[in-house]
Amino acid sequence: MSNKTFYITTPIYYPSDKLHVGHSYTTVAADAMARFKRLTGYDVWFLTGTDEHGQKIQRSAENAGKSPQHFVDEIVAGIKDLWSALDISYDDFIRTTEPRHKQVVQEIFDRLYRQGDIYRGRYEGWYCTPCESFWTARQVVEGNCPDCGRPVELVTEEGYFFRMSKYAGRLLEHINNNPDFIQPPSRKNEMINNFLRPGLEDLCVSRATFKWGIPVPFDSEHVIYVWLDALSNYITALGYGRDETLFHKYWPADVHLMAKEIVRFHTIYWPIFLMALGLPLPKQVFGHGWLIMKEGKMSKSKGNVIDPMVLIERYGSDSLRYYLLREIPFGADGVFSNEAMLQRFNTDLANDLGNLLSRTLTMVERFFGGTIPAPAGGEEFPSDRELRELALSMPSRMTQLMDKLQFSSALEALWTLVRRSNKYIDENAPWLLAKKEQERKRLGTVLYNLCEALRFISVLLLPYMPRTPMRIWSQLGIDTMTHLQRWDSLEKWGLLKPGIKAQRTADLFPRLDIEKELASLLEGKDDLEKKEKAQEFSAGELDSFKGGKSAVKESSSLDTNGKEQSSMEKTEYISIEDFARVDIRVGEIISAEPVPKADRLLKLEVKLGDEVRQIVAGIAQYYSPESLVGKKALFAVNLKPAKIRGLLSEGMILAATSPEGKVVLTTVDSDVPAGSKIS
Repeated sequence: MSNKTFYITTPIYYPSDKLHVGHSYTTVAADAMARFKRLTGYDVWFLTGTDEHGQKIQRSAENAGKSPQHFVDEIVAGIKDLWSALDISYDDFIRTTEPRHKQVVQEIFDRLYRQGDIYRGRYEGWYCTPCESFWTARQVVEGNCPDCGRPVELVTEEGYFFRMSKYAGRLLEHINNNPDFIQPPSRKNEMINNFLRPGLEDLCVSRATFKWGIPVPFDSEHVIYVWLDALSNYITALGYGRDETLFHKYWPADVHLMAKEIVRFHTIYWPIFLMALGLPLPKQVFGHGWLIMKEGKMSKSKGNVIDPMVLIERYGSDSLRYYLLREIPFGADGVFSNEAMLQRFNTDLANDLGNLLSRTLTMVERFFGGTIPAPAGGEEFPSDRELRELALSMPSRMTQLMDKLQFSSALEALWTLVRRSNKYIDENAPWLLAKKEQERKRLGTVLYNLCEALRFISVLLLPYMPRTPMRIWSQLGIDTMTHLQRWDSLEKWGLLKPGIKAQRTADLFPRLDIEKELASLLEGKDDLEKKEKAQEFSAGELDSFKGGKSAVKESSSLDTNGKEQSSMEKTEYISIEDFARVDIRVGEIISAEPVPKADRLLKLEVKLGDEVRQIVAGIAQYYSPESLVGKKALFAVNLKPAKIRGLLSEGMILAATSPEGKVVLTTVDSDVPAGSKIS
């Protein structure tokens, strides 16, 4: 076993819903790095997992009619299925609901409390429920969370606090003395200028307003707040506080990999927690950019989420992995589009790589009966030397780029060898050499060099596209020759033995009809959206959106004897128990805006006591957005969340319909506090 170790982590993902392609981006990058380090001789530990506690999970589970544990178990199973489909080679999958994690987190909390780094106090500040983040008044942007842009709410509660300011100076010194600690540099500047220099507030590390979390060991009324709980996974997964064999072997982490929106927690909170515990800090935290759609950052609320499973099933995991790693310079934001992915597929994978293998093996089969020929000795042509020298330079060139997490540049470098190999075919024209007997030896050299170049390319591809090299080896006839598949086999040109039986089979990447594929993907998305609408619209909302009757409208109809009958007379009665199941509360509308391309819909942000929800309502014909702000109305809050025009709706506003057909909201007196339950 190698004495060179490498520990890499993804963030632990929040299982409130299934993951999208943006989450896949982080995990594929981490996997490529882990595979590269293993390939180059390192003893690697690759950790991923899920952060399963918190108010948002508890609420989502309640809305789904499930226990929090049952709720997260189902989503985690889907996450593991996705990682399997993407060939993610993690060594451990940590869940914060596991006993191995919970016990140690409690011990950490207790230790920090006993040594005076945690104290009990009272907190008043602005809280963002979706982000599970507290903010000061100066950090809030026009009443919204500076990270996600959603409304925040003023929260006052008892809690336990960590003395962040105690370690702020020490952390700033560490950042300045270790320029690679936070990457890319723009993230480092942001952390210093926006958080450290203005001064750190003490951090609330417990909550008493919900129960789905790890209990504070000496105070059962409080649960340990998400960041002290979640961030500790990087050491609890290694056995810290239990069997510390792995911990002593792999800690400190070589790199924590994540999207940029959670860099703050990993470069300020996490290092300070580690300082308080007397533990070494991770060597690097890298915050990459976002995958952005035309509508902006991918999010469920915008309805622009890309399901990676759809792309994997249609184009294969290697194709998606290649696109994610190649298209966008790591660290920068990049626009994801199906069209760009398909273009990259045709250009790089079908035309360049696939065509290189197909052309080469077709000629080996045609001119040498499928047997890899021997290169002729003697004079080396300039094109031979260029191809060989480029291939031999690749390992060191790609190592330099990968050590900087420059995945896109590494693949771009590799593709210079792919394209140079195709150019080598055109320069030497094997089909013309085959026409002259005196050129047969030269023909053998050319085809041998192409096969050897393909071997180099296949080994270099392993971290990024783990399935494709095996398919190349099979066609080259070296699928059982493991010594030709190792990194150290790239130190010397010419290890491929002549006489090996090669066989061209199916194309690696058949060329796609982009127009047809785009139409098919769009059709599939439309079908999915229609299905979701049919499943998720509540009957009352659906009627409202169609301009029909409200659930409480009194209308008339004829009974079986032709007698006019009011709707109140023909109401189907329910029991008091049935009514008790409906949770109706007073909500204050704090913002309202039209839903694009939906004439009847408004998107509302509604304050319900200590939380804010997004609710989509079909009332745009009757109320302007500005007239609604500040109104208090009644809302059904325990309906299953629904997706309406791509927007998540977490409840339903109650309204009546007048005899003239006008929808009128059920408003309440302004003195009634938001969140009050109707009974």
